[in-house]
Amino acid sequence: MSALSRRTALALGLAVPAAVAMAACGGDGGSGSGEAGGEPQQGGTLTYLEPQTWATLYPPAAGFYPNGGVVNNLTDRLLYQNPETLELEPWIATELPEVNDDATEYTFTLREDATYSDGTPIDAENVVKNFDLFGTGDAERALTVSEAINNYDHGEVVDATTVKFHFSAPAPGFAQAVSTINSGLLSNDTLDRTNEEFGPGNATDIIASGPFVIAEEEIGTRLKLSVREDYDWAPASLQHTGRAHLDEIDIVVAAEDSVRVGTVTSQQAHLARQIEAPDEPQFEADGLALHAAATNGVNNSLSFRFRDPALDDIRTRQALIAAIDRQAIVDTLFTDSYPLATGILATTALGYADTSENYTHDLEQAASLLDEAGWEAGSDGTRTKDGEALTLTFNEALPQPRSREVVTLIQEQLAELGIAVELLPGDQAAQDAARAEPGTVQVYHSMVGRADYDVLKSQLSSDNRNALLNGHPDDSVGDEELDELLAKVASTPEEEGRAEASAAAQAHLAENAYVLPLFEEPQVFGYVESVQGFSTESVGRPTFYDTWLTS
Repeated sequence: MSALSRRTALALGLAVPAAVAMAACGGDGGSGSGEAGGEPQQGGTLTYLEPQTWATLYPPAAGFYPNGGVVNNLTDRLLYQNPETLELEPWIATELPEVNDDATEYTFTLREDATYSDGTPIDAENVVKNFDLFGTGDAERALTVSEAINNYDHGEVVDATTVKFHFSAPAPGFAQAVSTINSGLLSNDTLDRTNEEFGPGNATDIIASGPFVIAEEEIGTRLKLSVREDYDWAPASLQHTGRAHLDEIDIVVAAEDSVRVGTVTSQQAHLARQIEAPDEPQFEADGLALHAAATNGVNNSLSFRFRDPALDDIRTRQALIAAIDRQAIVDTLFTDSYPLATGILATTALGYADTSENYTHDLEQAASLLDEAGWEAGSDGTRTKDGEALTLTFNEALPQPRSREVVTLIQEQLAELGIAVELLPGDQAAQDAARAEPGTVQVYHSMVGRADYDVLKSQLSSDNRNALLNGHPDDSVGDEELDELLAKVASTPEEEGRAEASAAAQAHLAENAYVLPLFEEPQVFGYVESVQGFSTESVGRPTFYDTWLTS
C-alpha cells in the first residue's frame, strides 16, 4: 500500500474542483486576511449571536448549526478540509492517509505533540476509541452512529502514533468524513459519557483538543469559550500558528431576527448568524459587512413523503412540483445570496447534476395532473378523493431561513389549485419528533451541508436522515432501488463509479418527483468592521481561530 497519490486522492473525494462561494458587501471588514485592520492583535472578547441554542456536543449528532458552531471551535480533526479549495490537508494526522485499492483500509500517522485540554494525549489508542464509537455508536448510551461514516468495522492501534481503520465494504468518503465536525476528537473520559451527558448543563465537562474550551454555560442562553494558551497544532494553511488571537468568545442566543440585526448594527455585538434576506441591506452601511458562505451539499428542498396515502400517486407529486413557483419564492423572500436551485445538490457540491427540466412551473399542467390522479374540487374549493381532502402538512424548518414564510407563500400558491397546506408548529424537539412519525408531515422542508458525495445518502437514505420516510418504523423500505443507489454513492471506491451512482440517484429522485429543490442555502453572517480574519469551514460553520478584533 503506497502513500495517497493525487490521482487516488481525487478518486476518494479528497479534492474538489469547486470553491466555496462567498458574498461580502459594505464596510472594510473581511472574512479573509484581515488586511484592512493591519497586523492581527491578540486579546479581546468577541460577542457572537446565535438564533438557536445548541442541543448536543456529541460530534456525530452535532449537524444542527448551533451545535456545529461550538464543536467546530472546540475540537480538532484528523484532516482539515480547506473551505476555499475543498481539498483535504493534514491536521492531527501528519499527512493524508494511506488507502488500499478498494478503500477498505485507511492508515493515519498522528502528530506527537497534540493534547486535550485536560493534558491527556491524542494518541493512537484514543483516536481508535473515538472512531470505534463514532463508527458503530452505542445504543445503551443512546449515542448514534455518525452519518458521515459508512461501512465501519473497527480501528487498529498499529503503534503509539499510527492507526489503521478497517471497513466491511469500500468507504471512499472516509477521508473527508474525518475532516468534518462529526469526527471531532474527544478525550477518553468524554467518550465515556451518555447522550444526556453531552447535552445542555454539561458543556464545561466536554474535553477536546481545539483552540478553545468551554469556560461557562448558562443553559439555553449563553456559552463562553476561552482560548487555550498552549494550542499549537492548527492546520498549516491557516493564517497563523500558536494560540487563537481572541481571548474569549461569548455565544449568546438571540432568537429574534430584529434583535440580532439591531445589536450588531448598533455595535453592541460583533457578529451574528442567520441574517435574513430582508435585513441584508442594513449591512451595506459603513462599518458593517456580510459573509454568505456556501454549504456545498443538499439544497434547501421539499421532500415529498411518497409512502403517505396523500402522495403515493406520482401524478400528485408532479402536480405539486408544477404548482409551486420557486422563482416567485426566491424573488419575494430572498436575495442574490440564494440562487435558484437547479438540482437537489448545490452547483458547488461534489456530484452535482442539473435536473432543472423536471421543475417547470405550469399551473395548467398541475391542474390536469390532479384531475388525472382523481382529486376533484370540493364545495369549499379543496380537492378531495374518496372522501379525503387533499390537505398536506409541512414542517417549519427552524434552522432554515424564512421557512415559515416559504411555507406560507407555498400555501397561497397551492390554494389556487384546491390544495390545503397546514404548517406544523413547535420547537426543535417537537419538530424532531414529528419528522420521523409517518402521517404527521407529508412534505418535509430541510437541507444538509457536507462537501462530499455522501451528503446525498446522509439526507435521503433510510439508514440516515431518511428525509423521504422511505424507511418506516416497521423496517420496511418503500423504494429499495433508491436506497441501493445511495449505498453505491457511499460504497463505490472509484471516483467515476461514485459520480455515476450520484447522477443515477439524482435522476431517480427527479423522475419519481420525490423532491423539489428550492434554492442553494447559504449561511449568512453579519458583522462589524472591527472583526477581522473571520471565516467558515466547508459547510458554513463559524471558525474563530484566525479571528481578531481591531482596537
